[in-house]
Amino acid sequence: MWPFGKSTKDRVAEALNAQPRLQNLGLQVTEQGGNVRVTGMVPNDRYGNLVKVVAEGINGVKSVDVSGLVAQQETSPVQAGSTSAGTGTSAGATTPAAQTPDIQMGEKTMTQQSAGTAELDDQAFEEQSKIAKAVLSAIRSNGELSDDPIDVLQSGKSVILRGAVDNDHELRLLEQVARAVSGVAGVDTSGVKVTVGTKELAKEKDTESGDTVYTVKSGDTLSEIAQKYYGDAMEYKKIAHYNNISNPDLIQPGQKIRIPG
Repeated sequence: MWPFGKSTKDRVAEALNAQPRLQNLGLQVTEQGGNVRVTGMVPNDRYGNLVKVVAEGINGVKSVDVSGLVAQQETSPVQAGSTSAGTGTSAGATTPAAQTPDIQMGEKTMTQQSAGTAELDDQAFEEQSKIAKAVLSAIRSNGELSDDPIDVLQSGKSVILRGAVDNDHELRLLEQVARAVSGVAGVDTSGVKVTVGTKELAKEKDTESGDTVYTVKSGDTLSEIAQKYYGDAMEYKKIAHYNNISNPDLIQPGQKIRIPG
């Protein structure tokens, strides 16, 4: 359960999969110390920028490396007059207008128009996705919200906020800050939870894995820790299994416990 039980890597992967243009590409995400690397096949070079602006909307991301993305080769349109398999048309032969691969429309072919439309779509999507990054920057710049663990995802010109804040006042403030960013059409805060002590709970992170790590205090029980992070005391079994704790009743002050997703 984000913000406490999911690594930065998992949250970046979720953000990429939440975007219609990226969700079916099977992109792979690795992360270390806030530095994210995304690899896989993409339709064209512009998708590198799309991946970057989406990933940069995730709290804790310091840099995004897209050098591992490979753009698929685009098929060049068949030129009129060239040999076309299965058509029987040879070089130099006259091809009826209705059978030419690219029907002339003014100065542009249909193929060119289609490519131009796709490029405009990519540009619009990229510009919209930058809104999420701007909202996250605004949240980080706010004194009351800067330490709250908040992710910002994009949905058209609206943003979806996920994470936790300390109280109802911060929840209202969070929405106000997001709505004040230029270009934001709507704000969804249904994924933000009010959890007392959020800032303290979110402080301890393993810089290698990005996992949340809790330091056991005197009087703590595993069920109380589960209640803090999951809102369900019975989730202590998950924490015990993840940390190889054979007896959940035996935890010691100062012990470091990782919180699984």
